[in-house]
Amino acid sequence: MKRTIEELLQTPYWIIDILPAQVPKDSPGQYFRNIAYFLQEKQLVEIKRKHIHLILKLNCYRDIAIDEEETVNPSPERVAEEMRSRFLYIMTGESMILSEPDDTHMTVFNPDPELLELIRAIAAGEGLFVWRPPESTV
Repeated sequence: MKRTIEELLQTPYWIIDILPAQVPKDSPGQYFRNIAYFLQEKQLVEIKRKHIHLILKLNCYRDIAIDEEETVNPSPERVAEEMRSRFLYIMTGESMILSEPDDTHMTVFNPDPELLELIRAIAAGEGLFVWRPPESTV
């Protein structure tokens, strides 16, 4: 039986991000200024394009569904439009990917080792990174 969104939100998670690791609180760099730059429309459109490509490439290997709908493997155009326009849960097996239209990262909940390896490979091809924050060891 598949887990619900609420259950998956309580599982360990990984981040798919434009940065290779979580930025430390005491970092001497300009994290907030740089993230503000990446959140500008032109840059965010490019990042979201990478997120969409990652999900569509993943869908070549795994079934996906949007939210808790029963429709499996919606059209690529629908996936892309939904990812650009709203907060979205992408379900795949016993795992879930959270995508937000106005953020530079996505979150993967409860990935099995094979899924995580596949996401890492696809993310690398898109110029993205996958890392696990310390607090996700629930």
